[in-house]
Amino acid sequence: MAGDLPQPSPALIAQLRQVPLFSELADEDIASIARHSRERSVARGEMLFQRGDTPRGFFCVLRGQIKLAFSSAAGNEKVVEVIGAGQSFGEAVMFMERPYPVFAEALMDSTLLAIGQEVLLGQLDDNPRFARKLLAGLSIRLHSLVRDVETYTLRSSMQRVIGYLLQQTPEDLDAGECRIDLPTSKQVIASRLNLTPETLSRIFHDLAEARLITVAGKRITLHDIRRLRAHEG
Repeated sequence: MAGDLPQPSPALIAQLRQVPLFSELADEDIASIARHSRERSVARGEMLFQRGDTPRGFFCVLRGQIKLAFSSAAGNEKVVEVIGAGQSFGEAVMFMERPYPVFAEALMDSTLLAIGQEVLLGQLDDNPRFARKLLAGLSIRLHSLVRDVETYTLRSSMQRVIGYLLQQTPEDLDAGECRIDLPTSKQVIASRLNLTPETLSRIFHDLAEARLITVAGKRITLHDIRRLRAHEG
């Protein structure tokens, strides 16, 4: 019974509110979902599911990073998305009742909230307001994906890399110097940007030659954000 289930902590509800899918939901709706979900810890390199598996629900990342990718016939890996804390994945195929088109692998030790399909479908059947709010959250996610398609397919390699670096800076910083730490490996970033690792390295070298950035492992110094943005074109 719902009354026998433990109440989710305010911190967990606050975390789930950051997930675009739930951003328009009331606290009581989020709490109801959290009560019927379970936390799952995954180690770095662990597979959550394989391409072709049947979805039983979807996941929200509380801590860590999850890579969504697929392998080509030639054996090359293409990273579709890197999911970080405050993001969800797997919901689209769950609603469509189709197999996963990608595999999911933990890039670091991570904590997820596994949300069963029946929890969400039950809410949708019983609560029209919940359905409207959920649609609003899905629309936010759709707009984000459309921006990704534009960024990673219609822009040049240099523009993609600069745009990615600028995305890692604080939103309220539009000038001056900034140091950032890349959230994942350069190989994963290259695949995410639809580049080869060699192309990414060359662009980093060109930007460093132009004195726009300094690269030291995963630590990158952006020397002049305004000038870098102008270089993006």
